Amino acid sequence: MRFFLFPIAALLLWNPFFWTTEVPDTLPDVLQDTVLININMDEAVGPMNPIYSWFGHDEPNYTYMKDGRKLLTELSELSPVPVYVRTHNLLTTGNGEAALKWGSTNAYTEDENGDPVYDWTIIDRIFDTYMERGIKPLVEIGFMPEALSSQPEPYRHNWRPGNQYANIFTGWAYPPNDYEKWEELVYQWVKHSVERYGKEEVESWYWEPWNEPNIGYWQGTMEEYFKLYDYTAKGVKRALPTAVFGGPHTTGPRWDKAAEFLEAFIEHCLRGTNYATGETGTPLEFIAYHAKGAPEFIENRVQMNIGAQLRDISKGFEIVAAHPEIKDLPIIIGESDPEGCAACSMDIYPQNGYRNGTMYSSYTAAAFSRKMELADHYGVNLLGAVSWAFEFEDQPWFHGFRDLATNGVDKPVLSVFRMFGMMQGSRVAVRGNLAYDFTMVRDSSVRGADADINALACVDEKEATVLVWNYHDDDLPAPGANVKLQISGLSQDGMLLHHYRVDEEHSNAYALWKKMGSPQNPNSIQVKELEQAGQLQLLESPKWIHSDAENLILEINLPRQGVSLLKLSWP
Repeated sequence: MRFFLFPIAALLLWNPFFWTTEVPDTLPDVLQDTVLININMDEAVGPMNPIYSWFGHDEPNYTYMKDGRKLLTELSELSPVPVYVRTHNLLTTGNGEAALKWGSTNAYTEDENGDPVYDWTIIDRIFDTYMERGIKPLVEIGFMPEALSSQPEPYRHNWRPGNQYANIFTGWAYPPNDYEKWEELVYQWVKHSVERYGKEEVESWYWEPWNEPNIGYWQGTMEEYFKLYDYTAKGVKRALPTAVFGGPHTTGPRWDKAAEFLEAFIEHCLRGTNYATGETGTPLEFIAYHAKGAPEFIENRVQMNIGAQLRDISKGFEIVAAHPEIKDLPIIIGESDPEGCAACSMDIYPQNGYRNGTMYSSYTAAAFSRKMELADHYGVNLLGAVSWAFEFEDQPWFHGFRDLATNGVDKPVLSVFRMFGMMQGSRVAVRGNLAYDFTMVRDSSVRGADADINALACVDEKEATVLVWNYHDDDLPAPGANVKLQISGLSQDGMLLHHYRVDEEHSNAYALWKKMGSPQNPNSIQVKELEQAGQLQLLESPKWIHSDAENLILEINLPRQGVSLLKLSWP
């Protein structure tokens, strides 16, 4: 049975006569097949920074379309702080038509005399959509307008899933034919943004040039990218000296050449000669790089590789931590995902079959916790981790894209982000008879006989939250796990327990869609049922917990690839 919490019911439940549970004074003998997790609410390990509230996608024109607006509203509502969104193609030339891995704004063209013509109509429509929802942009300054490209033809690609990925790298990926014109374009854009949205608002944005300049997205040399970076920084700072500017959004640094590029970029920013000013160094106010996993389809099943993504993150942290001058700068993992191509559907790429159901959601729960632990380990300032997942307008239902919703219906993974949004305050210590810690998951992934059953816990002034997951890289059936949570440091006279769940039966529109017969044209009643199933759901009715003992003990059974959030609140 699915349970839904309504506001009136919540008010009634604050009466302590409704539910009480006596808590034993001592922990019972732990069964051999039980995972014991000890949580000390008095032992803070760091703040619960909202690194989860960052999202991105290739196709900027989806932003203001029907399902795009709906999803952005939901993203804004799930987070207690502003959500940031990063998109490609904000300066790409075209008529605003969206396609897979394509978008355009036509912000810059030239007249018959070669003079610039600026048109902010489509960019304004994108950013207005953000502002209406309290969302902020992580502004990717790119790609190259056709009139500025040093090799403009062919310009627009017509990539489709199954085509070679390199086919997308057409005229938009080349360096400018005039760096002064490029710098002026950037200046005019930032100046226009300040005029439209106000200085204080634009100061809260993050600005960065380009995407993954160490691979085909940049059809120039490394030094040419540094030159682009310097001229871009000059344009941004000329318009708004207090703007926050950084980069370079390179690919995962577990790859040696990507690590070398990131190292060279940092050295250029700190001690290199600025191409635009001739001075030493260039602005660097945050550092961004990407991190991807590597799923495979083997023996007729999906096998994830969470360790590969964490090794990208870890290597980047290591590089930053080795430079005392920048160790405290904010780090944004500009794309942080289980693999690399959001628009590659599962019908052609079967390894992407994880995206519709609970494997994506449990992976996300396990991965984000380890990102925070790795940042603690290296002593770096992790500001955000961008999930490169949005929605694909007017595409088949549950087609296996890496998205958060399909045709306006939320996938299970989105409810894990809703869970994260309910976790505030300080992260606290988690221990127990656990098969994996963050270093083991990073170094060897989750491939053994045991699943990764672990928790992330927080405490705030009036509530405590515990996120628990049962994750394994292999998409194979397995029995659920008994999990005993022994929570110390809470001695409230009465606490209201809400238990939220993402699994095969809860917060899972995909499972319901399959039970409906996988309709590609669901009727209006089915659509409403799917929309409801896509929301975060309670496993059981809320209940009161009476805890005057040293330890509060909660026992749950958690299915494989399931995620639970237990929220304890008090007046």
